[in-house]
Amino acid sequence: MTLGFVVIGCFMLLMMLGVPVTIAIGAGTVAGLFWANLMDFSLVFPQQIIEGASKPALLAIPFFILAGNLMNAVGMTDKIFNFALALIGSVRAGLAYVNVVASLIFAGVSGAATADIAGLGQIEVRAMRKRGYSHEFAAALTVATSLVGPIVPPSISLIVYAWLANESVARLFLAGIVPGVLVAASFIAYIRVMCVFQEMPREEPRSMASIKHAVLQGIPALVAPAIILGAIIFGFATATEAGVIACVYTLLVGLAYRVLTFDMLWNSLKESALLSALIMMIIGASQTMGWLFAFEQVPQAFATGFLDAIDSRALFLVFVVVLLIVIGCFMEATPAKIILLPLLLPAADAFGIDRVQFGMIITLALLIGIATPPMGVGLYLMSAVSGVKFERLSIAVLPLLIPPLVALILITAFPIITLWLPDLVMGPANR
Repeated sequence: MTLGFVVIGCFMLLMMLGVPVTIAIGAGTVAGLFWANLMDFSLVFPQQIIEGASKPALLAIPFFILAGNLMNAVGMTDKIFNFALALIGSVRAGLAYVNVVASLIFAGVSGAATADIAGLGQIEVRAMRKRGYSHEFAAALTVATSLVGPIVPPSISLIVYAWLANESVARLFLAGIVPGVLVAASFIAYIRVMCVFQEMPREEPRSMASIKHAVLQGIPALVAPAIILGAIIFGFATATEAGVIACVYTLLVGLAYRVLTFDMLWNSLKESALLSALIMMIIGASQTMGWLFAFEQVPQAFATGFLDAIDSRALFLVFVVVLLIVIGCFMEATPAKIILLPLLLPAADAFGIDRVQFGMIITLALLIGIATPPMGVGLYLMSAVSGVKFERLSIAVLPLLIPPLVALILITAFPIITLWLPDLVMGPANR
């Protein structure tokens, strides 16, 4: 256990000093290798990085990143927004509801919260400000609703979890549908309550012709999630192949609308390559840390300590939720999962917690950190996109964390929310 404190302590210290996460993970691992007297770390470190980043299951990540960037480039985000606006924009606080629904729809094609903020963020904040919403509320709501993205399939975060937990990607994707809708519904309920206590703008009713046009324009974006998820669930494609399908489909939509240009394609490829390289480097460096923990049997010691100190499933889940929310405030979700899962999974298995449900709990708990200061990456991105100062945005987003926290409590307390759909479609797993 001493090794774990050395590695994680070094990592957290460097993160608080503002060191990039990849370097912080690598430095913490090297410190642990020295502590464990594994002096041949010059061989171990690069070998483990390459092994961690070259897993076939992770090949889906760059394709879904590229699909999200292409969808932003060809204007599918605008069509998603206009579709949601046509359906529910005319009610009181209509644009606030549209923000939630558009994020839910876009989640089905991008799989990343940052893609939601970068793609829909500017459109939503600009439209809400124009209709009379405060700048801070518009930006904070957009950050908060982006949490839906990594839960609803296809999800980059769930692909990483499936790799770490040796779990079925198809089951995890199915398991994310109901929790994703639940999170969206919790935001809608929150906005409805807010309408009781303060005046919210109302949109002018739209003509049937404009509604019909928006629906027809939005159909290609709505079809994409069904194609991606259906291909995986019914065995026509793996997660990686589904990512390729998503890219090809988006390219075809761009060509059909005659909006795709070579510059758009080139910029999307560059942005996707840079982000994919960053994620893979984080995964590779974290793999070395996981290997060191396994070599020194840190997970076994950690799990044993848990079982000695915590004697009930409910207490364990409460501890995990609180721990992950706190960790999410200071660390990005991908490295947090890679570091913590080898420690938490043995204890979760001992308490009989289904790994699919555990994946949903971990994913949503860490996601809340995206919108939580001081390290919330979503807050920094939205501040840059909207022009709202980080400090003001951090304060404005705090009440909007109530809906995902309520959803997280329900998902944790009632496993059926997560497990019902995968058991219905694929049959009960051997648990």
